[in-house]
Amino acid sequence: MLDDTLHFLANAIEAPNWRRLGEHLPYEWVAEAVEYTGKASVRHRRLPAEQVVWLVIALALYRHQSIGEVVDELDLALLDADTPFVCKSAVAQARQRLGAEPLHWLFITAAHAWSAQDAKHCLFKGLSLFAMDGTTLRTADNPDTRAHFGAQGYASGAVASYPQVRGVTLTSIPSHIIADAAFGPYGINEMLYAKTLLEQVPDDSLTVFDKGFLAAEILCQLTAKGSNRHFLIPAKSNSKWEVLSGTADDAIVQMRVSQQARAKCPELPPFWQARAVTVIDSNARKRILLTSLTDRRRFKAADIAACYARRWQVETSYRELKQTMLGTALTLRSRTIEGVYQEIWGALIAYNLIRLEMSKAALAANSEPTAISFVRAFHAIQYELHWAAVTKAQGKLPALLQRLRQRLIDLHNEQRPGGSHDRAVKALPQRYAVKVLKRDLN
Repeated sequence: MLDDTLHFLANAIEAPNWRRLGEHLPYEWVAEAVEYTGKASVRHRRLPAEQVVWLVIALALYRHQSIGEVVDELDLALLDADTPFVCKSAVAQARQRLGAEPLHWLFITAAHAWSAQDAKHCLFKGLSLFAMDGTTLRTADNPDTRAHFGAQGYASGAVASYPQVRGVTLTSIPSHIIADAAFGPYGINEMLYAKTLLEQVPDDSLTVFDKGFLAAEILCQLTAKGSNRHFLIPAKSNSKWEVLSGTADDAIVQMRVSQQARAKCPELPPFWQARAVTVIDSNARKRILLTSLTDRRRFKAADIAACYARRWQVETSYRELKQTMLGTALTLRSRTIEGVYQEIWGALIAYNLIRLEMSKAALAANSEPTAISFVRAFHAIQYELHWAAVTKAQGKLPALLQRLRQRLIDLHNEQRPGGSHDRAVKALPQRYAVKVLKRDLN
């Protein structure tokens, strides 16, 4: 990403030559994205479709700045002697012309390639590690977004103040690169989004799920429709099974598939089997993990427990995306349905670009990608991109990239002791009571 983006930004004094984009996000991908979706610019514009693709990605990197500031400070518009700047309406129209499909296509293409890069260096007993989990994002409140996305409803009958997007991501555990994602209206169950991602899970892999995805339809399809694809998921408190073999702490169990599940998916078998491993964490809490890794000699109980513990690290990806990159802004900036989808795909691409560069730096330093501070790496990349655009650093690009890579290598997280308190969901603080004066009622 940075090799190519800085080449583009450092030479923005002339009309950008997109052929210079190379290693991470090549020109061919961007061009093919707009051509494949029929969004290529026919007439000459200061913000052609290819430029707008980079603008959407840059908006996720500079969430604290307005769209106009991002265009001006990063020199994303083609030079025009008669018009030294681009008005807000032109930028908005350019985003509307582009739509969300090119960003969606670009994310899928890039994510599949990036998640496979350097995967051989982070295998678990020959298996790639992934995690699948869900999240939500808040959108601007207007009749269109509320009608399309919907909002959370409460037992009291109240409805959330803002529309919400529900999504599920498939994330590489070692690198935290998002390999695939599906999102849309809040009213669609996470299980349906998860089913659309199953085909994208690579062979020779282990996918760790949250217990909310414990369903035969998900787990059986994962193992049946691929080669050497496995799952790991915690059992629910009401899960029931029959022990076929093994001990109380490590057994092969058989569970019945409900009639409702078989009615929805007739190809499901009447029963399905898994290995039930009982683990005890540092706080003396007992948890039962279900997995398709039935070879006890190759995959010991301690290995199973360690893999599940690594899943919790992936939840920080949502924090990094929603708090660090989006600047703790609770609401996406786009106000149209198409704009919301476009903004989310752009944010996912930007997040993956940061994570990919961190992975490259970690590989050069012979360390884990998660050993580098995401916050500091994010700020370093923001600074370098802005500096390259402002100074027009022609001829200094190799040294700049080398310095940035070295800075990322130096940004290791400090080793901190494990948490001393259990994970808990805290109640939201209540607002102060509002005193209503009689005159206000008149």
